[in-house]
Amino acid sequence: MKSPDFEYVKPSSMAQALSLLDEHRDDAQILAGGQSLLAMMNLRMSWPKLLIDITGLAALRSIEEDSSCVRIGALITHHQVRTHRLVALSVPLLSQAAAHVAHLAIRHVGTIGGSMALADPAAEYPAVSLALGATVVLASTRGERRVRATDFFLGMYKTALMPGEIITAIEFPKATAQERFFFAELSRRRGDYAMVGLAMSAKVNQGFIEKGQLAYFAVQDQAVLAVKTMESLLGPISSTVSPETFQTLRVELSAKGDLQANAQTKNHLAGVLLSRALKSLGSSS
Repeated sequence: MKSPDFEYVKPSSMAQALSLLDEHRDDAQILAGGQSLLAMMNLRMSWPKLLIDITGLAALRSIEEDSSCVRIGALITHHQVRTHRLVALSVPLLSQAAAHVAHLAIRHVGTIGGSMALADPAAEYPAVSLALGATVVLASTRGERRVRATDFFLGMYKTALMPGEIITAIEFPKATAQERFFFAELSRRRGDYAMVGLAMSAKVNQGFIEKGQLAYFAVQDQAVLAVKTMESLLGPISSTVSPETFQTLRVELSAKGDLQANAQTKNHLAGVLLSRALKSLGSSS
């Protein structure tokens, strides 16, 4: 199937891109990597009248740091996220996650901004951004605003992006010496959609978990923070997960079945990943 007819423009500046988006609103769609958008257009699941190609905007292709965070431009590809030294050193959880995004060919074209904007419930980056407390930077003709990841994702393919806004960057807090991270996902084949995945951050001090975040994906309509489950893990690191914690996790996730796995299987696999995460923390503390 082919996509509906559309017009195409490649702006030379952010101001021009924002002006076009503001003018055409619901009739326009931003084109970055296009790995999801073009497929959806070919399936007639999306039919914009105008594609605004932002790939020529160099300002969205930088990775920068300050004393507290790493700012990753929206046009940075998955491959660049995976291979950039600053990301590996300062945001290791994100670097680990990037290796699981689809297949190599897609990772060379797809972008972090595009993934965040799509908000696929089985995507890696939304869960990582929740686990790390990231901030999404948005721009429009009205100016710039910042939205916490916990407030940005609103449901399946639904975000806090307002009409006329573009994601320009995502800001991730830098890892500290006491933080430990775990990322894993389970799929039928490497590169397939995940049956369930987990991004975990934890502050560990002398064998004790002081605080942390468990962000699961591919279990509901959006990535989920398992707050109560994380609270049950605080204290001395254990090599096993208690039955009570497993039950808390099942209730908190309330996993929904999909084409990859039914709800019962997802709940079981979520517990498997939690056990692996605890073992990883124990071996690294």
